[in-house]
Amino acid sequence: MFSLSFKGFSRNRFVANVCRASTSSRPRPRVPASASVVVVGGGAIGTSTLYHLTKLGVRDVILLERNELTSGTTHHSAGLHWRLRPNDVDVQLLARTRELVATGELERESGGLSTGWIQSGGLFIASNNERLNEYKRLMTLGKHFGIESYVLSPTETDDLYPLLKTSDVCGTLFSPGDGSIDPSSLTNSLARAAVRKGAKVFEHCPVTGVNVGEDDLGIKRVTGIKTEFGDISTPCVVNCCGVWASKLGAMAGVAVPLLAMHHAYVVTQKIDGVKGKPNVRDHDASVYLRVQGEALFVGGYENSPKFWDNVQDDFAFSLFDLDWNVFEQNINGAINRLPTIGKTPVQSTVCGPESFTADHKPLMGESPEVRGFYLNCGYNSAGIMNSGGCGEQMAEWIVHGTPSLDMFGYDIRRFHSSVKKDRTWLKETSHEAYAKNYSVVFPKDQPLAGRRMRKDPFYEILLDAGCVYQEKHGWERPGWFADPSLTKGRSTEVKPYDYYGSYGNDSNDDYAYRDLLEKDYTFDFPLCHDQIGRESLACRERAAVFNMSSFGKFFLIGPDAERAADWLCTNNVRKSPGSSIYTCMLNERGGVESDLVYHVLSSSLSSDELQPQFEGKGFYITSPGISGEHDYNHIKRVIEECQYDCKLLDYSDKFGVLSVQGPKSIDILQQLTSTSLLNADFPFGSHQPIFVAGHLVRAVRLTFVGELGWELHVPFSSCVSVYEAIMKVGNKYGIVNAGYRALDSLSIEKGYRHWHEDLRSDDNPLEAGLGFVCKLKTDIPFLGREVLENLNGLRKRLCCFTLDDHVALHGLEVIWRNGVCVGYLRRSDYAYYLEKSVGFGYVRNPESSEAVSNEFLSSGQYQIESMGNLHPATIHLKAPFDAANKRIKGKYDSAAR
Repeated sequence: MFSLSFKGFSRNRFVANVCRASTSSRPRPRVPASASVVVVGGGAIGTSTLYHLTKLGVRDVILLERNELTSGTTHHSAGLHWRLRPNDVDVQLLARTRELVATGELERESGGLSTGWIQSGGLFIASNNERLNEYKRLMTLGKHFGIESYVLSPTETDDLYPLLKTSDVCGTLFSPGDGSIDPSSLTNSLARAAVRKGAKVFEHCPVTGVNVGEDDLGIKRVTGIKTEFGDISTPCVVNCCGVWASKLGAMAGVAVPLLAMHHAYVVTQKIDGVKGKPNVRDHDASVYLRVQGEALFVGGYENSPKFWDNVQDDFAFSLFDLDWNVFEQNINGAINRLPTIGKTPVQSTVCGPESFTADHKPLMGESPEVRGFYLNCGYNSAGIMNSGGCGEQMAEWIVHGTPSLDMFGYDIRRFHSSVKKDRTWLKETSHEAYAKNYSVVFPKDQPLAGRRMRKDPFYEILLDAGCVYQEKHGWERPGWFADPSLTKGRSTEVKPYDYYGSYGNDSNDDYAYRDLLEKDYTFDFPLCHDQIGRESLACRERAAVFNMSSFGKFFLIGPDAERAADWLCTNNVRKSPGSSIYTCMLNERGGVESDLVYHVLSSSLSSDELQPQFEGKGFYITSPGISGEHDYNHIKRVIEECQYDCKLLDYSDKFGVLSVQGPKSIDILQQLTSTSLLNADFPFGSHQPIFVAGHLVRAVRLTFVGELGWELHVPFSSCVSVYEAIMKVGNKYGIVNAGYRALDSLSIEKGYRHWHEDLRSDDNPLEAGLGFVCKLKTDIPFLGREVLENLNGLRKRLCCFTLDDHVALHGLEVIWRNGVCVGYLRRSDYAYYLEKSVGFGYVRNPESSEAVSNEFLSSGQYQIESMGNLHPATIHLKAPFDAANKRIKGKYDSAAR
């Protein structure tokens, strides 16, 4: 039985101040000639963005909807709201949505229009121990954010929900504060509240184009938007078009990497005993059960979703016919968990279009291609639950220039420009993200789709050495190196994507890479733990070579290059050529947008093999691989806004980077170059062009592992030759190939920060213990300086903790001080030299008005809670390894452990 007006949803609508016109019987809407912001798309995301803009005082803001509010994908949403996620930012975004609907805030501001919030609770089913461990991690993190949840036994679960089959259940996680939201009620309430604050909503007003112009500096900017009823001048357009977002993006020349798929659920007839029961997620069966009165919504994620390749414009309030062959996986899982469903008729089927992205995260922020064109789309069937939090952050992004939370995981700049326009990559990654949406989120998970997009010259030679690659920013970068006994002679290369055997594809067999990943999927120490330890200890004791070619590599040159660097960087970059300066770059709130290295250049270099030709002072900038696109666009944006006369050139695909680290690094490299590598001639924090094995490279005396070592930045044409020469000499000294898994361990042992983990855009450098890279003792202005200067004490401090218990930590574990929760770990790993698990997390004073002092930190007794278990912990106010920095200076005879 099929019904468009399926049971359970309201179509409550408001009419005041909403202008509608699409038929001859309606008058033409009088769209304004101009607006400060134009939001396009009248679903939950668009109306939330509109509402939150007005909350920040923006009154000259309008929303354009091609049909009627909720007519796109919002009207058929299941409206579920869960609070626990394996990501702290996700938890905070979901909390904001719940705050809006559950506290009555939005209902009051809309003049009494209901949001349709029902607090029924949420129950997560675990059919195996790894799943139960994941739920224990969610419960633990939830304690920091005040989210009540409980791990229940099968017997306790049966008492809570007698209709559920629990004979194959290991345990469950119950979150009483979860619930559901009526999508149409929410959307109309948001719109009415925005209109009451001065916004305008125009329905039946299709957008026909986006006006983009170039300013005097040749920068592309939004200048207006075209509608069937006239043009609107505006400097800011927000794309909230969901499935149709790519079409609006194309009008502005902006790539929007999302795809449309069929996504379905069915509505059952009455089932005795479900009323008042919690909503259920059985992740292992890839199914959810949402209670709606005395019926259930039954849906989930399957391995073979149908793509909607020809997205139609005239699909308002429309649905597809359900393909039962596709949906069979979901319904079978539901019947297994709640057998009564198999004997209950289906009242209606609901199959509508939803937008999905490469990593199952939304697309947000200002587009790299056109200034003033913002994205807020691609919600992967989670738009209702994310609408409040993401609408708020989007409004802050527009008004303040940056959101208050760390939104990098949502930022469109997380994707490199070379991959987001590739349709094959997008289809593969979007499919895998959809199919794995309910999979256990393991700490070291890696995709099988969209791989081998960016390969450096070392790719093949390291593959032959047993490299197990990771994917970062489109690059294949070394994760760790497998012993031949693990691979049994098979290649560790990632094979072409097989869509998990769907759509007529044969599943990849004899697949060593996939087999190794599966052995990595655990919350305990993985199979490769000992191998990573061998790589780490070889670096500490002898030498290791790391391929770090995924770095972003840029040149900042031109008359105002130093002025631009002064404003961008917290550290003092007014140094002589040959200096390498570690620095942060901040945003308008004083949060850390990136940490990276500026290398001061001289224009006297005659060869252009290592740098472009320029006059005066310039900079070679190296950025973490994960944030290359983000950092490039941040620098570019600041240059444009300040109108500096300089250029930013991207050389990321021109140089490889080999980092040779360890006590024997100098012995190895000195045999390959005539340049003296002694401290007096090549001090730490410097760089110079040298010849290595007859090839000109830029050698940089830096380390990210806490050892004596050099980075060699090598033109692509010389990469393999330089690597082979290093390994030939290095074999005499016991050199090994090492990957990023070892590098992560070594860096946390030394106390070095990782951007987007220990250090994010919602942290300032003083909180992170990086005051030494802030030029506050100079009179040089820099972006974010005033925020740092006006801090009245630090309300949180990044601290290091070690455990004596042999327990694997992965981040998100809760920090207890004297029995009170004071924070959670951002990043954790095992330190092989210390033989301890190590974690970094921000500690807050429970007395929120009090600063976090050294005395407060050192006087407490600490425990780390991991999956519900408490472990005694030791706090360290300095790096637990070589705090005196002797090893990076080559002083190994007296270096303390």
